[in-house]
Amino acid sequence: MADDNKKGLPDGASVNETEGLGQIVLTLEDDTELTCDIIATYPCTNGNSYIALLPVDADGDEESDYFLYRYTIDDEGEIILGDIETDEELEEASDAFDELLDEMEYDEMFDDEEDDN
Repeated sequence: MADDNKKGLPDGASVNETEGLGQIVLTLEDDTELTCDIIATYPCTNGNSYIALLPVDADGDEESDYFLYRYTIDDEGEIILGDIETDEELEEASDAFDELLDEMEYDEMFDDEEDDN
């Protein structure tokens, strides 16, 4: 089911925001494990929280496709992933993630200007 939530990173998107957010290991339908950097966690206007994950290959290099999942945190503080089940929900989660990337890019642009001064 993980492939249903797979998307491509938008052109120009930065994934440097993965620093400090950690990693998560996905177990795919064929029981293989896929290590992913956590790009971001974010709320959406539909009331759900989402997590964006970027797969890391065996050499530790990040790939260009990312996964989006609905998530909750259990009583022990563990992340519980849930599949995004409809195209409408995926569109809402993707739009919210795109807005988050735009905000991070905007903030980075102004941080760069401040560093130049």
